[in-house]
Amino acid sequence: MAKQNCPSLTEVVKQVAEQQHSQMSEIERSKTVLFQLQAKVQELEKEIASIRLETKTAEREIYLQDGAIEVTKYHCENLEAQIRALYSENLRLRCDTETLQEEFEMTLARNNQYREKIKAHKHLFWEMESKMPAMIELAEKKATVEELKAKKEELVCDLQNPEGSVIKQMQEEIALLQKEIATLTEFINKKTDLLEEEKQMHVKLRKEIEVQNKRYDAILKRLHCQLNKLHSNKRQWHWNIQQLEKKAAELRKRLGGVELQSSM
Repeated sequence: MAKQNCPSLTEVVKQVAEQQHSQMSEIERSKTVLFQLQAKVQELEKEIASIRLETKTAEREIYLQDGAIEVTKYHCENLEAQIRALYSENLRLRCDTETLQEEFEMTLARNNQYREKIKAHKHLFWEMESKMPAMIELAEKKATVEELKAKKEELVCDLQNPEGSVIKQMQEEIALLQKEIATLTEFINKKTDLLEEEKQMHVKLRKEIEVQNKRYDAILKRLHCQLNKLHSNKRQWHWNIQQLEKKAAELRKRLGGVELQSSM
């Protein structure tokens, strides 16, 4: 019975061989897995080295970016300061521009008033000039000269006739007319010169009048200042008189009290 229950040596050896074979297979599988794991570990180490390199590169780029950011920040601060300075300058220039615009408008208004006055003076001068006897006489002489020129042209047309007596008579009349024209032309030139002299005299008189007006304005301003000062002095004198009258009244009161005491 005991022999039947105990396995035989062959079976034991077989079992041991099977176990060893199984263990060897397991070892082979483990080696394969180990090799795979080692290969993965090497790949992971390579990836880690690559990641470290990328990390260092990124850190270097971040450091460079930080430096660039600092430079940009400093540049931005400088730009902000320049912008503030430009804004202040723009405000000042705007104020100066508005002031200059106001001054220009005031000057333009004064110039327009001056032009209107000059235009009125010119119109008045032209009216006065047209009414002057010399100008009236000059206009009449010009009309006479135009008539004589027209007659001369008519006579030149008549000279085409072959009649000698008429031609001689016309030539004599033409000579007389030419003399008269020369005389009138000389007279007109003299009157023109006189008129120019009168114009220059008027210009000189206008300038003298402007100078006199300016001097009278200055005198009037000085008189106004003196009058204001006189009024001020008058008020001061009036106030001094009032003060003196008050003091005199007080002295009278005191003197009256002293007299009463002495009489008692």
